[in-house]
Amino acid sequence: MIVILKEHAPEEKVNLLIAQLKEQGFAIHESQGLHTRLIGLVGDTSKVDENALLANDAVDQVKRIQEPYKNANRKFHPQDTVIDVCGRKFGGGHFQVISGPCSVESEEQILEVADAVGEEGAGLLRGGAFKPRTSPYSFQGMGAEGLELLRLARAKTGMPFVTEIMDASEIPLFEDVDIIQVGARNMQNFELLKKLGQLRRPILLKRGLANTLEELLMSAEYIMAGGNEQVILCERGIRTFETSTRNTLDISAIPMLKKMSHLPVVVDPSHAAGITWMVEPLSLAAIAAGADGLIIEVHPHPEKALSDGAQSLTPAQFRPVMERIRKTAEFFGKKLG
Repeated sequence: MIVILKEHAPEEKVNLLIAQLKEQGFAIHESQGLHTRLIGLVGDTSKVDENALLANDAVDQVKRIQEPYKNANRKFHPQDTVIDVCGRKFGGGHFQVISGPCSVESEEQILEVADAVGEEGAGLLRGGAFKPRTSPYSFQGMGAEGLELLRLARAKTGMPFVTEIMDASEIPLFEDVDIIQVGARNMQNFELLKKLGQLRRPILLKRGLANTLEELLMSAEYIMAGGNEQVILCERGIRTFETSTRNTLDISAIPMLKKMSHLPVVVDPSHAAGITWMVEPLSLAAIAAGADGLIIEVHPHPEKALSDGAQSLTPAQFRPVMERIRKTAEFFGKKLG
C-alpha cells in the first residue's frame, strides 16, 4: 500500500502518522520526489482502513499495490534509484562500463587488464575469484587469493571491482568488495540473499537462466527487505530453444524492468551471446533500450583463458567497442563515467 502525502503536509503530522503505522506493525519505506512524498507500507495491509487514512490531514491519496514485490516496485519509488560506488554512479541517467576477465588467473593478467580497460574509460573492474562451473573438472577460480589480486588491482588503478559470491559462508571474505555479484545460478538462493540484505554494500543481481522478470524482482526484494536497498539488476541472457548463441539476450527486459522497478539495470552481452563479435552490437542495442551499464569481458589472451575465452575481447578489440559505446551513450543522454 502507498500513502501519498499532501504537498505541504506539516512534518509533525507526517511523523505522527508514520509512528502510528509502525505501531500497527508495518515496515515503512519513504520516497521523496520533486513534488510528491510517498510512504510505502510493507506488511499485511488487507485490514488497513483506507478511509481512516484519508481522514488524516497529511494524506492526499491511498493506493493498494498488487505486485508481490514492494521495495523494488517503481510505484513505491517513482524516481530512479542512483547507486554510487566510489564515485561511479548507476541509474538516473548515469552509465557505467564494468570490464575485465571472466576469472582472475594471475597477478600479471589482472593488472594488465585493469590498466587496459581503465585507460579506455571503463569505470569498474570485473573478475571472478570464485567461479561456478557446469563441469566439476573446470577451473573453479583462485578463491581468496583471487580476491587479494583484485584488491591489488584496485590499489594500483583506483578502479572499484565487482566479483561473484558463491555461498553465505564467504561473506567475511567480501567485507571490502565494492560490488558483490550474485550469479544467475544463485538468483534464487534465498538464504544467501537474506544474508546479503543485512549488508550495506551494493549487490549486482543477475537474472537466472529461466526466470521471469517478476522472479528477478522478488529476489531483489529478499535483499531489500533486509534493509539493503543498493541492488543493481542484470540481464545476462536467458535459455531458449535457440542454439546459435550461448543464451538469448532479452532486450525487452530492459525497458520492462525500468517500468516495473526503480533499480538500475545493467546488461552482460558477453555471457548473453558467448561470441566475441556479438558483444558490440548487443552493447549498443542495450544502451538504446535504456540500460544503465554494461559488463564486458576482456582478457589479454582469450585463446589461453581458463574460462570463457570465446566471449572475451582483447584490449585491442575493446578499444573501438568502447569508443562506440561512449558515443552511443552520449547520443541517448547517458552520463558515462
